[in-house]
Amino acid sequence: MNNKTFLTVHSVIYTLFAFALFFVPALMWPMYGVEINDRYAYFLSQHTSIFLGAIAAVSWLMREIESGKAMTQLLKALLIGNVLGAIITAYAGVTGVFVGFGWSDPAFFTLLSVLSWLQLKKQ
Repeated sequence: MNNKTFLTVHSVIYTLFAFALFFVPALMWPMYGVEINDRYAYFLSQHTSIFLGAIAAVSWLMREIESGKAMTQLLKALLIGNVLGAIITAYAGVTGVFVGFGWSDPAFFTLLSVLSWLQLKKQ
């Protein structure tokens, strides 16, 4: 896929998760086996949405840049973030923090890592 399509898809995915973790964390987290049992946990979920929203905004706003050094660096940054996401969420699954639907997160981040890698290789 071209860079614009890749960054659009990447942005939409991160936007959806940012909104979900901000507006309905009490609905989202139990699917992953994580309890939202007080206002602090609720706030931490909303706080996490800041970073997801920022990644979505960067992906969205950078869709129009031409292939070149800036695009290569952007794709590297997205790859690093997605690989970190795969590692950290896999750790949460292995240690029992994430259960049930929680195993979808490492799969999700691994898929985005592969797609980021493939996009980077095309540069």
